[in-house]
Amino acid sequence: MATKQGKDGMMGRKMSRRALLKAGAGTAALLAAAKLNFPAGAFAQTAGPEVTKAIFGYIALMDASPLVIAKEKGIFAKHGVPDVEVNKQASWGATRDNLLLGGEKNGIDGAHILTPMPYLISAGKVTQNNVPTPMYILARLNLDAQAISVSNEYKDLKVTADASALKEAFAKKKAEGKEVKVAMTFPGGTHDLWIRYWLAAGGIDPDKDVSTIVVPPPQMVANMKVGNMDAFCVGEPWGEQLVNQGIGFSACSTGEIWSKHPEKALGIRAEYADKYPKATQAILMAVMEAQQWCDKPANRAEMSEIVGRRQWFNVPVADIIGRANGDINYGNGRVEKGTKQFMKFWQDHASYPFKSHDAWFVTEDIRWGKFEPTTDVKALVDKVNREDIWRSAAKALGVAAADVPATSSRGKETFFDGKVFDPENPSAYLKSLTIKRIEA
Repeated sequence: MATKQGKDGMMGRKMSRRALLKAGAGTAALLAAAKLNFPAGAFAQTAGPEVTKAIFGYIALMDASPLVIAKEKGIFAKHGVPDVEVNKQASWGATRDNLLLGGEKNGIDGAHILTPMPYLISAGKVTQNNVPTPMYILARLNLDAQAISVSNEYKDLKVTADASALKEAFAKKKAEGKEVKVAMTFPGGTHDLWIRYWLAAGGIDPDKDVSTIVVPPPQMVANMKVGNMDAFCVGEPWGEQLVNQGIGFSACSTGEIWSKHPEKALGIRAEYADKYPKATQAILMAVMEAQQWCDKPANRAEMSEIVGRRQWFNVPVADIIGRANGDINYGNGRVEKGTKQFMKFWQDHASYPFKSHDAWFVTEDIRWGKFEPTTDVKALVDKVNREDIWRSAAKALGVAAADVPATSSRGKETFFDGKVFDPENPSAYLKSLTIKRIEA
């Protein structure tokens, strides 16, 4: 006859087995439900990310929205990397310094970044003692929607994408012994290249006819308010805020210079990506999914409200929503509704990091002396641009075939002034340019 303790033990074991079976069934049901809610491919990997954390930097600019949304909407967590941090940076210079440190040394592992910066950093052109820190570009974050703004001092000149009306005005000001200052956000970065292209196309030499200064994006409006600059180039919401405060006007949106032009990138230290390839892909998948969300017109109001919050941009929604919808008050009497000059996060292959686009950025930085004329553009782009990781992430995410470009080149690009960039022949493009720092 079994003792009471023995019976209790057998009953306990039976109960334990029943509990385990019940728990197992519950877990299986949860996993089945999760598979329905997660994108195809999220469970296709045999193992999850190697780590669940990475530290990414961002600047308060609308093209950082996919990182903000991926964090706010729990999309990083959905893809197995819940501990990704998205931390505000004071400037692009600070972003560079923190990338050089890396996440393990109280810096950052990656960033919402000006597309040329991973090239400049990888080549040691903007690093201490010119020591290279290898970086990769995983994706483009957006197309279009930067603004070139001008002080109200020049409001009567009706300056547009054509800057030639400023040539005489700037020369007159210099002749009076005053400095003409034009601001951008980082030497060799996208804003530097847009404003240089705009000035040069108007016959103004950005190195000889004006002084270029570096100002962090969130400080642009305040600096123009106190008369510290004549013109600047930066992303939104600062162009719209400038107009709303009546301090200056927008000469043009950068999409008027180059339609559907590439802008920011998702950059990452090569060391992190090489060490944690699955985590890197998971992070990229989350950002790509957030890009799809940001690109839906129905989400623009909510996106503007989220990024405008104090912990992110600390900017009123009124300074964001207009241009997010393509409604532009240029601030000089020109008002256009429903334009195509809104930020594209996914449409028109916005997320795909075309190598042909990176080739233009490197070529423009050769034009202005940031890279040597002997730079092997293709070799440098092949080293930094990781469109292969993007394609792998797109496959795992179940991205539609129509949203995946057939090749890594978008082909020849034509600018507003008729100049053509052929990625297969960068030197021909350089030869066609009148104002430059090199003899091509």
